[in-house]
Amino acid sequence: MSTLHFETELVRVLKGEKIQENLPASLLVEKALERKEGLITSAGAFRATTGKYTGRSPKDKFIVDERSVHDKIEWGAVNQPIPSEVFENLYVKVLDYLNEKDELFVRDAFAGADPQHRLPIRVVNEFAWHNLFASQLFIRPTKEERKEMIPEFTIVSAPGFKADPKVDGTHSETFIIVSFEKRTILIGGTEYAGEMKKSIFSVMNYLLPENNIFSMHCSANVGQEGDVALFFGLSGTGKTTLSADKNRNLIGDDEHGWSHNGVFNIEGGCYAKCVNLSEEKEPQIYNAIRFGSVLENVVVDEESREPDYDDTSYTENTRAAYPIEAIPNAVTPSVASHPNAIIFLTADAFGVLPPISKLTKEQAMYHFLSGYTSKLAGTERGITEPTATFSTCFGAPFLPLPANRYAEMLGERINQHDVEVYLVNTGWSGGSYGVGKRMNLTYTRAMVQAALQGELTSAETAVDPFFGLHVPLQCPGVPDEVLLPRQTWEDKEAYDTKAIELANKFEENFKKFEDVSKDIREAGPRTK
Repeated sequence: MSTLHFETELVRVLKGEKIQENLPASLLVEKALERKEGLITSAGAFRATTGKYTGRSPKDKFIVDERSVHDKIEWGAVNQPIPSEVFENLYVKVLDYLNEKDELFVRDAFAGADPQHRLPIRVVNEFAWHNLFASQLFIRPTKEERKEMIPEFTIVSAPGFKADPKVDGTHSETFIIVSFEKRTILIGGTEYAGEMKKSIFSVMNYLLPENNIFSMHCSANVGQEGDVALFFGLSGTGKTTLSADKNRNLIGDDEHGWSHNGVFNIEGGCYAKCVNLSEEKEPQIYNAIRFGSVLENVVVDEESREPDYDDTSYTENTRAAYPIEAIPNAVTPSVASHPNAIIFLTADAFGVLPPISKLTKEQAMYHFLSGYTSKLAGTERGITEPTATFSTCFGAPFLPLPANRYAEMLGERINQHDVEVYLVNTGWSGGSYGVGKRMNLTYTRAMVQAALQGELTSAETAVDPFFGLHVPLQCPGVPDEVLLPRQTWEDKEAYDTKAIELANKFEENFKKFEDVSKDIREAGPRTK
């Protein structure tokens, strides 16, 4: 099927009175309520539940194996290939399914806050609340911009359409398929709204590097003097918490690009975890959840309509989606200059990584490629020890290109802009999980603040004997003994054993990176 024919098929569906195009949040909420897609909470947010899929479905995500991308994609478990004919057959079936609906919701938006590098997108939704989600998460064009927009990528989302794996060539009833030649993302069989957000991020992770723009799974903020900081980290490491700083302005909480102009947010909103959310601990997120916001899979009292953020009956992956303007100190438009500092966050449940350490460029590339954190013991039945988890570039599920491509761009920019890079352990101290204690958040904030204010630039350091990291011996607001992890353990031999165990896991994981330079490989932990 040619691209022209492909677009013609979509136009066939997107016609007539049933198309609800670019509705404001108020009308989308009305439509969603009328269609019984959810309810309104006491704070005015729209709450929806997503059935059995309460998170992403990585095993059901595919990229169409097309000639123009075949030699560029890092094919494998993350980027699973699917033939063009399978995609095209499903596409026709989905459009036939949508064509029978009484209403469809269409939204035009941008991905990328920098006008020079933004991607015009169109989102076609079966559900009104999905279109509301898209309105809050992507960048909202002005009326004038919308008149001139020509979408360069389209999301077609049909949660009610279930694939037949035996007939349709999928792994299950669910599918998330990206076609770069047809400029289309096809989603079916899942109501989880996050698939739309992350699919566009995956697309940007392909398109931006092709234009020498470093795409990053990180949060970003900027100080009063214009100094920019990036925070990389996997779930549970404190990325959102530490980047939300009342003394700094938020650029974005999850996805960014780094061009020759500086840093820009890819999104127009935030998709924050809200398990155990409280106004006291995270006031910015708590107060952003109001009319127009979307709560996903949050338990709500039927009488009072009060959300219970501590109740994980549906899932621990409860989410809140809201426009970035709902954060009082957000930067709009979400662009800033080149970063002065980069923070890699890890929650080390082994309790052996230093709470903060300064990285050389080679160490930064090593730890960026490793993307280490740990799953905690007790999270699953039968797990009695912490489980090391490595996610390449702190975002492996969303990277279509080889990891080295992103790491090289990081190294180039560290050199070009003289960026300081730190590894911050928000995990355990004084022992591993079950023995030691979680790092004091006050101390972590003090260390991050010292790093961002340049107070650690010339600080005296000691080289960690196992990990080769440069550990500051003093930091304002932090007791000296906390900075050297071995000193916090009563049983020093037990520390050594755990440190060697984690170092070996780093080394084993890094074997998959065959093409990195010797300097980067030797920047990792020392296992002998």
